[in-house]
Parts: sequence; structure tokens; C-alpha cells
Amino acid sequence: MVKIGQVNTLKVMREADFGLYLDGGEFGGILLPRKEVPEGAAVGDELSVFILLDTDDFVVATTRAPMVQVGEFASLQVVEVNKIGAFLNWGMPKDLLLPYAEQRGTLEAGKRVVVGVYVDNSDRIAATTKLDKLLSSPPQDLKVGQPVELLVCRRGDLGYSVIVDNSYWALLHQKDVFRTVRIGHKVQGYIKRVVDGGKVDVVLDKPGFGKVDELSQRILDDLAAQGGVSPLGDKSQPEAIYQAFGVSKKAYKMAIGHLKKLGRIDISPEGIKLLDD
Repeated sequence: MVKIGQVNTLKVMREADFGLYLDGGEFGGILLPRKEVPEGAAVGDELSVFILLDTDDFVVATTRAPMVQVGEFASLQVVEVNKIGAFLNWGMPKDLLLPYAEQRGTLEAGKRVVVGVYVDNSDRIAATTKLDKLLSSPPQDLKVGQPVELLVCRRGDLGYSVIVDNSYWALLHQKDVFRTVRIGHKVQGYIKRVVDGGKVDVVLDKPGFGKVDELSQRILDDLAAQGGVSPLGDKSQPEAIYQAFGVSKKAYKMAIGHLKKLGRIDISPEGIKLLDD
């Protein structure tokens, strides 16, 4: 089934002077204009294309890649605001409409806004800032430490509200933020826990000892570069640790504790020391 506003893999049915017609199922032949046709494409080939409506409301294909597809969320720049609504740059020749009815707050050209993308009743692709209606409840099988993609949407008293894997809300607590986080950015994250009522907390670094392996190697490399000693120990200030490694004091203490158990370092009030293998 062909999905408007998403990338589809379609078979080439026939060739015409002005492009290729792709098998669009219920939509019939979908035109991929000649200027979009990949070199060497022929009848019978399968092509990865984005499906949308053109200015005359015909279903067409393009090999251009938009910044966001239907069912996804992104931070987009406002290009223009007029009597119809706001128009957003989403990497396509025709800007994406954010209707007034789908807006929260006042928008102006040049600003960025976090939106979800959907198909309206006329099969046109549109944007909305009313994100809740496009999101669902968290899955039941989430696991602590599971890697996820986070879209940072807004900041509140407890931290940042984020959209996880284009699917559901989660909270990134302020106490778990040890690096710069900006509204509209997509970052790698991990499931921290599922709390009462099915709410989800996430973190930027893998919970528990999952982050230790990578950090441990960085600490060992840093020790080697400093002649085997470092003043950064388990009593050091969090700011000094973050400046050196970009992690929390808790994560650093876990890493050096693990290295000590492995017999790689010694920890003293003066810092840490690399031990001979």
C-alpha cells in the first residue's frame, strides 16, 4: 500500500518521455519526473521514492529526501506566515503548511517550531504543533538501558519533555542533564525507567555500568597521556570532571571504581594512578 508523505519502494511500470510511471497500487501509475529519474533506471526496477501531492493535487513521486516524513516530528524553520497559516522549510521545493488551526502561540518568519507531520482529509501533507494527537502510549516491553532517539521539545520545572522514537512522550530530568541540550535537537538517549502510570524517564548516557566501558578507556588514555597520574579522583569537583570528560561525577566514579576492581588503577586522595599491567 502506497503511503503519502513517506518513502515508498515502488516498481517501475513503464517509461514515458517526461519520466517513469511507478506502480502506485490504488493510485495507479505515479509519475517520477524525468529530472528525478536515477541514471540507469529501467522498467522492472524498484526505486525508493517520496510520495506527495503536486500543486494540482496529483500524486507524484520524488527522489528528494524531506527533513521529516508523515508520522515523524522535527524542528523546522518558519519561512512565511500569511492568511492561510505558516509555511515551513522541510527540504522540499514546496514549503510545508502549518494551518492556523494547528498552531499553538504566535509564529513569525525565521523562527523554529517543533511540529508533527500528518496527512489531512484531502491527502495533503501538513504540520501541527498539537503533538499529543499524533503520539501514543509507551510500549509495554520497554527495557532499562534500551537505546532510543530523543527529540527535545520543551523545558519545564522538572526538565525536558522529549519525544521518543517519534512515538511517545518521556521526561529527561534536569538532574540527568550533563551536557548542552537544545530545544528541537535530536539526540541519542536511553530508557532510564518506567514509572507509575506508564510514564517514561530517559537519560542521555546508558544507565548503570553500560557507559563505563567507553569512559574507562578514555580515562586510561588520559592517564597514559599524563604520565600515568591524574588529580581527578573520587573526591574531585563535578565541574572539573565534566570539563575533562563531559560526564557526571557519578558516571566518572563508577568508571574509576570499575578500573580499580580490574586492577588497572589505584585511587587515592590525591587522584588516580595507572598501574603496571
